[in-house]
Amino acid sequence: MGKFTSLSTKETSKTSQFTFKESVVVVAGNGKVLKKRRLSFNKVLTDDDLEAVANDPEEEIIQPRLAAHSSQSNMKYSFQRVVKQYCILNDTLHQTIIRDTSGPYLMAAALHDLDQAVKFDMGAYTSNDESKFPVTLRISKTRLFLSAQNEDEPVLLKEMPETPKVIRDETNLLFFWESHGTKNYFKSVTHPMLFIATMQERPVHMARGQPSITDFEIIGKQP
Repeated sequence: MGKFTSLSTKETSKTSQFTFKESVVVVAGNGKVLKKRRLSFNKVLTDDDLEAVANDPEEEIIQPRLAAHSSQSNMKYSFQRVVKQYCILNDTLHQTIIRDTSGPYLMAAALHDLDQAVKFDMGAYTSNDESKFPVTLRISKTRLFLSAQNEDEPVLLKEMPETPKVIRDETNLLFFWESHGTKNYFKSVTHPMLFIATMQERPVHMARGQPSITDFEIIGKQP
């Protein structure tokens, strides 16, 4: 039988009674969450209650996270329009994204002459979630699109015959654009925990956050 744990709990004695604020879950020996029950605030749960949660077939079964990811991968993203042209991305160290001459990669460097900076066109796509804004980043006047990879791997430049009108499988070309004041973040649609990131003396890559830099200032114009 699985063991029990809880979310937001407060121990009330040295017995197995707890005051639960949100929910109780059943966890298998390997750490996998099996069941979850929502509880009212300040409910005291006894050993008999815990047994009931484990043995009740009507309890909510927690679905693997993989199912949600699979559903997202089957989504269709349709091209809307270009929302920015010839824009430049600067990180918080005032480094600008440039081409890496060693391969199909990008780097961040401090520039005095912005003519060396990579200019991007940002294409907007539809999303079923209105709170998210998926975009592609294409190097202006080329067919090269930024393509997300795994964590700590360099972002690749992928050549496409044209701007995709519909994206189903090539979701590594899409990023959820999040803007907070002057800070802009580009979260991978394929890997939702990873962002486009920079670090000194490293190619532009995918990262969760520090020590990499994941927020950018966009310098450019709307078409």
